[in-house]
Amino acid sequence: MEIIDENGKTIHQTPNNIESKRVIAGILGILLSPLGIHKFVLGYQKEGLIMLLGSVLTCGIGAGVMGIIGLIEGIIYLTKSDEEFIEIYQLNHKGWF
Repeated sequence: MEIIDENGKTIHQTPNNIESKRVIAGILGILLSPLGIHKFVLGYQKEGLIMLLGSVLTCGIGAGVMGIIGLIEGIIYLTKSDEEFIEIYQLNHKGWF
């Protein structure tokens, strides 16, 4: 069902059973970024495993790169509104950045 506002624009609605994991994923992305925990919270197992294994299998050498990626993603998550976050990362499943 579409809802149209007074200007004739369609208002996007998200399903009621989806709640935003924006703050949790953002904080975990900043604090535990090399381990990819924020990816697992969002349900991105493949991306989370890439970050985790990239950090562990390189004996910590890849952790710097994964840390920067996670830090950037954490900041991006926290700067989005709940509606944008749900639309981009939970409905459309955008895995990276």
